[in-house]
Amino acid sequence: MTEVWTKWESQVINGVFPLRRFLSGSDHSAVFLTEYKAQNLPNAALKLVPANPALTEARLSHWTTAAALSHPHLIRLLEAGRCQLGGLQFLFVVMEYAEQTLSQILPQRALTPDEVREMLLPTLDALAFLHRMSLVQGQLKPANILVVNDQLKLASDTIRPAGESAASMGQFFVYDPPEARDGSFSAAGDIWSLGITLVEALTQYPPAWPDEGSATAPLPTTLPPTFVGIVRQCLNRSPSNRPTVADLQAELKRPPQAPVAPVSQPPASVPQPRVSIPEPLVREVPSLATPPRQSHKERWLVPAIALLLVISVAVWAGLRLFSSQTSSQQAAAPAAASQSPETSSSAPSEVAPASSSANTAESKPVPSQPVSRSPAQPAQSLADGSPSVLHEEIPNVPRSARSTIHGRIKVTVRVTVDSSGNVVHETLENAGPSRYFARRATRAARKWKFAPAGTKDSREWLLRFEFTRAGTTGHAVRGRKR
Repeated sequence: MTEVWTKWESQVINGVFPLRRFLSGSDHSAVFLTEYKAQNLPNAALKLVPANPALTEARLSHWTTAAALSHPHLIRLLEAGRCQLGGLQFLFVVMEYAEQTLSQILPQRALTPDEVREMLLPTLDALAFLHRMSLVQGQLKPANILVVNDQLKLASDTIRPAGESAASMGQFFVYDPPEARDGSFSAAGDIWSLGITLVEALTQYPPAWPDEGSATAPLPTTLPPTFVGIVRQCLNRSPSNRPTVADLQAELKRPPQAPVAPVSQPPASVPQPRVSIPEPLVREVPSLATPPRQSHKERWLVPAIALLLVISVAVWAGLRLFSSQTSSQQAAAPAAASQSPETSSSAPSEVAPASSSANTAESKPVPSQPVSRSPAQPAQSLADGSPSVLHEEIPNVPRSARSTIHGRIKVTVRVTVDSSGNVVHETLENAGPSRYFARRATRAARKWKFAPAGTKDSREWLLRFEFTRAGTTGHAVRGRKR
């Protein structure tokens, strides 16, 4: 089907939306990169669906309803309508462009339990919003869990009223609840799909039933024990017995409790019951015993010793700071006096310093800090006499994206700099293996700032970025004009 869909690239939908690049597709739909000039969006996503006369009006009505919704964790629908390509009738919907989906990550690795908890919070928030309005997401699966500007969002083009018949779906998938074949869309159906998605997110594979008559699915042994209970509740074949969104939110907020060890063991002759669900690891619980009472002498002696230590450290730090400032002032004076234009022009070549990204030990990515020089500080020159970099912009990559990197990803961007030191044009010299990181590098390259030049001629630089799990670095080297 990819060959079938890609033939529409470069076509323009209704004279407004150019199909710039094929992004993804299936037997029944395709998504292209486009633009949305009405809201000055250079990048948007356009989904094409072959028009089915029996479903056209209902689908357009669903998209109209979803376009009126506003929630931080739902993809915004911008415009919908009908179009014709090659004599064939299609429906289309224009929406926010997502940089990444969960389905793109899982072939490389499974998510950690902490990452799944981070994913669940906004997912449940969006589902709660829809269920309160008697709406359902309808097709919750990894491909419909997306990232827009480092924020998780659910696809909105599948939203429909709860209670609508599911018979029109025609083809059913593992994410669809058992009752969908003979019933209707419901909030309980979203919970089933969430349970399947949780298993796939944690193990890279969805669970499979031996046959339709089985009451429960055999869960993978690699499923973390902390999620076994939640998954089994979500995958209950009876919709009325599945938890609600509020139940799952309460479960996530409840702190985990360590199991209590049995006081005594039964006699060896008594057969032990077999446990089919893995038990969580027993963690050491801190002692809650009352500490021994301290004497009156001990109560004042410890604070007094601590106060003396604090005063001693403060005095020592003050002496060190005064001594350091005095030494640096004395060393700077002769160095400034001896420096001349001739010596500065023959200084060794300098490459823009590399800037590391956020510490990966943090739970959330910290934006990288731009590196700038004060305007009053003279720009140091490279060996060929060209001014050095005044401002570096290092791409801010979220922890979830960095964790997918194996080894190093190198991206080189060629920039053209005018006489004022501003970047006026950029192009990818080496895109590397990932379009995602190439886009991050290109955006950052536009914000670099170079010292003004004495001539009006433009200059070219090569900005070399390196992405690793530990962080992101970047530096500049002079580039030859092509």
